[in-house]
Amino acid sequence: MSTLLSLTQGVDAVVLGASAGGVEVLSALFPKLPRECSLSFMVVMHMPRERPSLLPEVFATRCGLPVREAEDKERVQPGTVYLAAPDYHLLIDQGPSLALSSDAPVHFSRPSIDVLFESAADVYRERLMGIILTGANRDGASGLAAVGRAGGRTVVQEPGSAAAPFLPEAALQEGPVDAVLSLAELQELFSYMGPVMLRRPLE
Repeated sequence: MSTLLSLTQGVDAVVLGASAGGVEVLSALFPKLPRECSLSFMVVMHMPRERPSLLPEVFATRCGLPVREAEDKERVQPGTVYLAAPDYHLLIDQGPSLALSSDAPVHFSRPSIDVLFESAADVYRERLMGIILTGANRDGASGLAAVGRAGGRTVVQEPGSAAAPFLPEAALQEGPVDAVLSLAELQELFSYMGPVMLRRPLE
């Protein structure tokens, strides 16, 4: 079994965080997802707070899975990509379900990558993968560390392949991670994300 394929074993959900350059990276990753993929994806992209996001429409044309903006109290569905709404933190509650919050920005960001990753780690624990992509501030570094402490898989885009390497570098400084991957390796990782084997429900 390849190292990349082994990273996906036992994972039910993937949280992704990005800012500067993130649209381009995600546009390269989402087309690699198999149509039979049954993982749930939750994404925070730093974006302007004052206007509606066009990301659901942008990514829907590049992804074989349903892509939609997260709604408060919505139950997390398999094989679906959820994007954080502008000016709201996205959290994961027991269920698992989505929750939106207008609490204060974290690292000047709302939605915050840290908030999503930390709440998802509390719910999914070892069945979560956290992926930090290109970004221009350190929001997401401590969140990825929280995923690792909970037993989840931790992945960082190789800083040299990132349009904005500050966030990947901050994540690597925060602590050890399971994999540091180039964009091509991330694409291969996404291609391995297929059906989830039947496991016990989340408690």
